[in-house]
Amino acid sequence: MADAQTERAYQKQPTIFQNKKRVLVTEGGKEAKEKLPRYHKSVGLGFKTPREAIDGTYIDKKCPFTGNVSIRGRILSGVVTKMKMQRTIVIRRDYLHYIRKYNRFEKRHKNLSVHLSPMSQLETLP
Repeated sequence: MADAQTERAYQKQPTIFQNKKRVLVTEGGKEAKEKLPRYHKSVGLGFKTPREAIDGTYIDKKCPFTGNVSIRGRILSGVVTKMKMQRTIVIRRDYLHYIRKYNRFEKRHKNLSVHLSPMSQLETLP
């Protein structure tokens, strides 16, 4: 996993306090590198918190498992068409629209920009 500090601003989870005033000393007298605690939550609706969200080092305020975003409303699905932005992908949703005059359907589509958290491991498009 890549290091969390890749931006110019310091990346941290707002729910974790990092200025703890203690140092752990091991048996050999050397200081131990203590791992920071990590905030994660269960979002419900039948979604299990992934292992990458619990053990990972990424910082994403828009991640439903480690950030400050709640899942609500309808869960949408679509086909990924572009992955050129950072943490954002474009999906295409196809649907049929009924024309009453001709008693037929026509194909339509919408493109949606959606957030892609770093914990999602997607393969790149061909």
